[in-house]
Amino acid sequence: MTRLRKIVGWCFASLLLLIAALMLFLVLFDWNLLKPTINARVSEALNRPFAIEGNLAVTWQRERDEPGLRAWIPWPHVSAEQLSLGNPEWAEGEHFVSLQRVEASLSPLPLLWKTVSIPRIQLTGADAALERLADGRDNWTLDLGEQEQPEEAPASPWVMDIGTIGFDTARVRFDDQTLPASVNLQVEPLGEPIAFNEIVAKAASQPGDDTAVTPQDYAFAWQAKGRYKGQALSGNGRIGGLLALQDARQPFPVQADVRAGTTRVQVAGTLTDPKNLGALDLRLRLSGTSLGNLHPLTGVTLPDTPAYSTDGRLIAQLQDPDGPLFRYEKFNGRIGDSDIHGDLTFVAREPRPKLSGALVSNQLRFADLAPLIGADSNTEKKQRGAASTQPSDKVLPVEEFKTERWRDMDADVSFTGKRIVHSDDLPFTDLYTHVVLNEGQLSLEPLRFGVAGGRLDSSLRLDGRGTPLKAQAQLSARNFRLRQLFPSVEVMQSSLGALNGDATISGTGNSVATLLGSANGRIKLLINDGRVSRNLMEIAGLNVGNYVVGRLFGDNEVEINCAAANLNIKQGVLKPELMVIDTENALIGMDGTVNFANEQLDLTITPESKGFRVFSLRSPLYVRGTFKNPRPGVEAGPLVLRGAGMLALGALVAPAAALVALVVPSGDEPNECAPLLEQMRQGASR
Repeated sequence: MTRLRKIVGWCFASLLLLIAALMLFLVLFDWNLLKPTINARVSEALNRPFAIEGNLAVTWQRERDEPGLRAWIPWPHVSAEQLSLGNPEWAEGEHFVSLQRVEASLSPLPLLWKTVSIPRIQLTGADAALERLADGRDNWTLDLGEQEQPEEAPASPWVMDIGTIGFDTARVRFDDQTLPASVNLQVEPLGEPIAFNEIVAKAASQPGDDTAVTPQDYAFAWQAKGRYKGQALSGNGRIGGLLALQDARQPFPVQADVRAGTTRVQVAGTLTDPKNLGALDLRLRLSGTSLGNLHPLTGVTLPDTPAYSTDGRLIAQLQDPDGPLFRYEKFNGRIGDSDIHGDLTFVAREPRPKLSGALVSNQLRFADLAPLIGADSNTEKKQRGAASTQPSDKVLPVEEFKTERWRDMDADVSFTGKRIVHSDDLPFTDLYTHVVLNEGQLSLEPLRFGVAGGRLDSSLRLDGRGTPLKAQAQLSARNFRLRQLFPSVEVMQSSLGALNGDATISGTGNSVATLLGSANGRIKLLINDGRVSRNLMEIAGLNVGNYVVGRLFGDNEVEINCAAANLNIKQGVLKPELMVIDTENALIGMDGTVNFANEQLDLTITPESKGFRVFSLRSPLYVRGTFKNPRPGVEAGPLVLRGAGMLALGALVAPAAALVALVVPSGDEPNECAPLLEQMRQGASR
């Protein structure tokens, strides 16, 4: 027994000596001797130059926070200084990532059950330069080479368990030619973590979702500055801890306030499965000088508008099989002085993304619609960052529609304006339209307005697949009450009449001016039982009308029994086939042309007295000049003989018959246009 004890004692002593020698070796060993081997092996594995240029050391310390006897077991603490990982040969920068210092501690006991447990990694002086070329090559995808693996390689029994990753200040330079973008980003830890709900008022989980996981706190702050798609970019915000990036179930908190050009984006919420960009749930606030400015930033085709702001919830499924899906739900906002509410869905599908949804405005300012047709003022254009192209001598808008954007996406959106705020000169009350954009073809069917107690029903089709744009429009005006059309004109308030009309117009061109300058079509119009005076013309701001009315009727108020017009438009030139105004004193005809291509007027107004009333006017009137500067005057020739004009009306039986459909019933009120049209029909039989 004594000998056995000695053998056991010597073995135990030898083991202790071996452990002591090993510990002494580990403590005294100069780990810098391994740097060449480590640098070479890592460089070979990553196919990139890797180097630890500073001190490499391992120290052994007890972790006093460990429970029981485990607090007496020393842990290895590894530190390395001046680390760098180089770029591929094509990249411009000297390195991809550099670190001033890396520190990590290893828990030894979990190694017994094949777990590499690293409770904490601390990074100091992190600096990264991310670069992607126009051909798609990037420096953050590591070339690990082709490694042959058995068809059924067994899973490794070893498990990696990393606790936290901390750093002081990290700088990232991002240069991407495919976007294009060039941004400098700085990330630094917050002094104290900020609870998620302190920034996002409501929890990311929704009622009834029992499986939702509470997002972690915000741990880092970031700032960015640079350029994105040709526009100046700046922003700041907060994000969560790095380890949440590894857990697909852990919502990753995100908060940002970014300005790109004249657009501001504010978000606060969560990113789920951040490694694979799984899903977003954010509160999104969006504002800027024009919705049209979002196109270069997002690729979403939206119209030019006045300044806007919106606030709503953005939910995204970034891995949807049909393409990334974004839903902007229950948002509220303003466009100009108009409110806007609704839900929008954007699917980034192939071959074109699609925007769909429904929008509602409870109070729509009519002036906010002007940019949609290029009719906004130069001041409004400057306010939203657009240059004015309107010549000083032209009236028709020349600003071109951006039809190339129409081919970038599809759309199916309905819009309802419940109440339109307008001036007294534009008595619109409400609006509804259904906008469909498909393969560069834009349609508004229907485009419906409530106007002066009646309805304006129209449809508009614009084909932007080629250049120039092709357009077709159909309009139907019914029962526009004249006293509501002119609510501020006292003489019209006793009028019981109405306006009815139809129009069919087509044209080609990329602006309102060129479309009308090439237009073909027909306009039919009837006005029943109205009143006219110089006062009406002055209120309407119609200087030419004021001149004409003054010449015909002086300062008196005159009743209009009926005004009938059947107008033909060919190649941008409007010519009346029939244009007659039947008043209590005279029958007034109008002839000539209105040229939309060059904005020239050449009209002749010929009155014929009724009964024994005598006009002081002895010659017809004319209106010539341009839309911007019309010139009225008196023809040098004599006034036509009495009765000649009425006889000539018989030749207009066909244009007059085309207007019969517009003589619609108006309750018990008489329609004075029916007798006039019948008189024309009878005149043809003489």
